[in-house]
Amino acid sequence: MKNMTSAELRQAFLEYFQSQGHQIVDSSSLIPANDPTLMFTNAGMVQFKDVFLGDDKRSYNRATTSQRCVRAGGKHNDLENVGYTARHHTFFEMLGNFSFGDYFKRDAIRFAWTFLTEVLELPKEKLWITVHISDDEAEKIWKEEIGVDPQRFSKLDEDNFWSMGDTGPCGPSTEIFFDHGEEIWGGPPGSPEEDGDRYIEIWNLVFMQFNRDASGTMDPLPNPSIDTGMGLERIAAVLQGVHSNYEIDLFQNLLKAAAKAVGSAETDNKSLRVIADHIRSCSFLICDGVIPSNEGAGYVLRRIIRRAVRYGNKLGATGPFFNQLVAALAQEMGQAYPELIEKQAQVERILLKEEEQFAKTLDHGLRLLEDAISGLKGTEIPGETVFKLYDTYGFPVDLTADVAREQELSVDMAGFEKAMEDQRNRARAAGKFNVDYNDSIRLDSETAFSGYEQLSGDAKVVALFSNGEAVEQLNAGDTGMVVLDETPFYGESGGQVGDTGVLTATGIEFQVNDCTKESKNHLHHGILNSGSIKVGDLLQPQVDAGKRQATAVNHSATHILHEALRIVLGEHVQQKGSLCDADRLRFDFSHFEAVKPEELKQIEQICNEQIRQNSEVRTDIMDIEAAKATGAAALFGEKYDETVRVLTMGEGFSVELCGGTHASRTGDIALLKIASEGGIAAGVRRIEAVTGAKALEYVEQSAKQLEDKLQDQIAKSRQLEKELEQMKAKLAAAKGADLLSNAIEVKGVKVLAEQLEGIEPKALRDTIDQLKNKLGSGIVVLATVADGKVSLAAGVTKDLTGQVKAGDLVRELTAKLGGKGGGRPDFAQGGGTDAAALPAVLEDVKSLVEQNL
Repeated sequence: MKNMTSAELRQAFLEYFQSQGHQIVDSSSLIPANDPTLMFTNAGMVQFKDVFLGDDKRSYNRATTSQRCVRAGGKHNDLENVGYTARHHTFFEMLGNFSFGDYFKRDAIRFAWTFLTEVLELPKEKLWITVHISDDEAEKIWKEEIGVDPQRFSKLDEDNFWSMGDTGPCGPSTEIFFDHGEEIWGGPPGSPEEDGDRYIEIWNLVFMQFNRDASGTMDPLPNPSIDTGMGLERIAAVLQGVHSNYEIDLFQNLLKAAAKAVGSAETDNKSLRVIADHIRSCSFLICDGVIPSNEGAGYVLRRIIRRAVRYGNKLGATGPFFNQLVAALAQEMGQAYPELIEKQAQVERILLKEEEQFAKTLDHGLRLLEDAISGLKGTEIPGETVFKLYDTYGFPVDLTADVAREQELSVDMAGFEKAMEDQRNRARAAGKFNVDYNDSIRLDSETAFSGYEQLSGDAKVVALFSNGEAVEQLNAGDTGMVVLDETPFYGESGGQVGDTGVLTATGIEFQVNDCTKESKNHLHHGILNSGSIKVGDLLQPQVDAGKRQATAVNHSATHILHEALRIVLGEHVQQKGSLCDADRLRFDFSHFEAVKPEELKQIEQICNEQIRQNSEVRTDIMDIEAAKATGAAALFGEKYDETVRVLTMGEGFSVELCGGTHASRTGDIALLKIASEGGIAAGVRRIEAVTGAKALEYVEQSAKQLEDKLQDQIAKSRQLEKELEQMKAKLAAAKGADLLSNAIEVKGVKVLAEQLEGIEPKALRDTIDQLKNKLGSGIVVLATVADGKVSLAAGVTKDLTGQVKAGDLVRELTAKLGGKGGGRPDFAQGGGTDAAALPAVLEDVKSLVEQNL
């Protein structure tokens, strides 16, 4: 038996099957492409599901992979077992070989046996084989052709039958077990002791040979196929002579790094195993674009992170530690998966932020628990309360139990477990492959898309649908779907909306309101305005050219925007969704905070600089591997054919895989204006923008709105100024009124001469008028100083203007202040620059008045 490292084993497996005519296919994303039935990729066959269903054709009919898998949510969830068993993981690698209608049972069995016994040199007497009770063919191959010992052979029922879902492809399987020896407790498969650890399943070969319909009837498939899976960690444990997966080389350095990070002196610890397992699933999920959140895959990621942090805290970690393990993982697995190295800083940043947030959650959870205890009736904390704290707030169950003990309370663990089981059942139901394989629209032909080159043409009707049912004819007034053998209509995909337009012939007009894609067919949705359409009719499709051009321009703009975001915000930015129609574009992307106004300005400037360069928008068609070699950006979770379209803008400014329609040159976009930016989920931001004529309209509307706002502000400012003057006048009058008692009599005439502080010169007149009214008969002189300049005014009641004139009084006074002034007999004003002389000048008022009386 060979002793191999995990990396050597992975490579040996792939090279062996490559030598047997298999195409080595890269691991797909952990987020399944276009598959709403699965939360995570949980087996090697997931990326080939459409191939097995017959909806996808590949250039090869044999494949081999080392597929990254996560089982922590949905139908397959091993999360709670991790750390407590020798072989359960949230993340693992599945080695597999696949046949799509090529070889079947005989070759699949021979390949597996040869690899195990000749390449890996496992002892034949250590292997145990199982088959389905109905599979006499597989039994005969194993016993008569391979020569397996009948004493090491079992025929089982449901454990050896696999199905893709409630309906669709299914078939029996054969499993290969490794016998760890008599010193380990446990019995062979099918025995009462089969749950022991002596016999461990290492490889499962599925023979997909039937199609099961909704009634349960199974008919033979025309092209039987093979799907196999062998856990890399399990077979590595066998080869390295250890009983636990955590003892293999792949985990040893991670366990040491985890122990160092939390300050633990031991490395063989259940809590450390949890941490070492969880750093793998968390890091790879983040690399594949998952961000911690409160729903879906992001929620599962958050639970895994928090579970790891909780176990670190149990070991004594006093601060963030989990993010420190990314470097060790990148060193261990970075050669096989370079994205771990490329995105190490990003993964560390996200994990650190989540750790810090969870620290606050713990504090919040404690307060919530204290509130629950204070309102408790009895001495037992209800299971539902414990579950809510755990599931909603991430508050550890064991911490709840610790608090309960301190308060001399108990915990309803039975109620908690029931709530947990109810949640698991809901997750299983949500994760079931519940799409009826036989109910989807399935046609032998495929719609040829001609819309890259033309917007009209001739086509034949190959299928008609109304109310979800296939029909032979549509009549005037009917709504339905038309399938053509060829179409220029773009079917909605990649964020670009479907085309609209018409399908016509003599006396016939079918108004196309939308176009979608299912399998390889374009479905033209709409209403038949006139005539009738039958299967086999010839029609002339015509796309609405204006809408197509506007939509294509917006689609091209999203590519430029994507790259501008990466330049300004960082390479961690990944597209999380988009929508391009004739009016606008919407672009969702991963980022951890609001985009600052200055960053948005820079992003917009970069986009418009690329637009002004008016460079060619070039499309190259190449195979997927060549496209990846160019550095073309691909979307995580998106499924691509073997031949892809590579879209390039500028001198390599933006290079992406894209099957959409686009502008001819970047200058066709004319102008891009960002209309809004905001968050739509944890770690996901959204930008909405407009281009071309819509952008000009937006600029004009914005200018008009700005002008209106400016006029409003000016009006408000003027009103405030007016109100301020009125208030100052009232203040001045109030101050003046307080001085009435300071008035003196000169030859029987009341005279008031004072300096006022903190009032505007404009307020002097109103203040003098009010004082004159209150005096009834008299002379008032008031002055104020502002910025070193003196403002002075005088008022004389009308009964005295024949004797004392205000204008003469002001001229004489301001002359002494180094200034001048004048006015009417009843009111005059002026000023000067000699503020120091003002007190003496006001003292002179008495003598000047006396001289004139």
